[in-house]
Amino acid sequence: MSTVHKSGTFDLGDRSVSRLGYGAMQLAGPGVFGSPKDPEAALAVLREAVASGVNHIDTSDFYGPHVTNQLIRKALHPYPGDLVIVTKIGARRGADGSWRAAFSPKELTEAVHDNLRNLGLEALDVVNLRSMFGVHGPAEGSIEGPLSVLAELQRQGLVRHIGLSNVTPAQIAEGRRICEIICVQNHYNLAHRADDALIDELARHGVAYVPFFPLGGFTPLQSSILFDVARRLGATPMQVALAWLLRRAPNVLLIPGTASITHLRENLTVAELDLPDDAVIALDGIGTHSEAA
Repeated sequence: MSTVHKSGTFDLGDRSVSRLGYGAMQLAGPGVFGSPKDPEAALAVLREAVASGVNHIDTSDFYGPHVTNQLIRKALHPYPGDLVIVTKIGARRGADGSWRAAFSPKELTEAVHDNLRNLGLEALDVVNLRSMFGVHGPAEGSIEGPLSVLAELQRQGLVRHIGLSNVTPAQIAEGRRICEIICVQNHYNLAHRADDALIDELARHGVAYVPFFPLGGFTPLQSSILFDVARRLGATPMQVALAWLLRRAPNVLLIPGTASITHLRENLTVAELDLPDDAVIALDGIGTHSEAA
């Protein structure tokens, strides 16, 4: 029986989703570029995720590019009525696989239509505008121009809801003056805790927070603490890191990605992983070690 429902639910706009979802980025080739070595295995992972109760899939047409969206369509279309597909725009891939900003009105409009075509949809459930002022993390810069383009596409009925990715609190505040923002997707985990205050602020406003890279940026000491807790609980470090994120705040939605059915099943069991109080204290301390470093 599926355990995904035990993660609880949270609203993405007018749709309720399980807090434990799936990120499709790793279904593309190495470096999120090109096609996967085994497309049938990628299709099987997508079908297993939905069969297990996942109703929130995160993707983008610049994964591949086009690859993950085409796999999602082939595996799942026509889509289950409760499935919410969240995509993002604002970047493109160079011929060498590099990540480049794509913020012009023409690029943003084409990106929405690319997502619609490759996913086989008449309207996109949620589109995140990814800020590209900093490729590897948020950096200040006005998002009014590109977000206004996306808001116009929403008024045209091509986009139902809008979110932001790789953004600062100032950019979120700017965005909320332009249109309703229903989710924020940033780098956050046990070790990378810069958005602690932001998560709590968004929770007060009913805005979802979607962390990515649940194991990214750990020092050896931080990794050692995580591995010790995981070993004691008979779990993997990824499972413990995800369970901590689920416990962090009710508006946190998880999108762990994998191209392996085995790892997918491991990730989806975290809704049942009980973290004892002493384990939570040890894990919370990883953020303290991060600040000290």
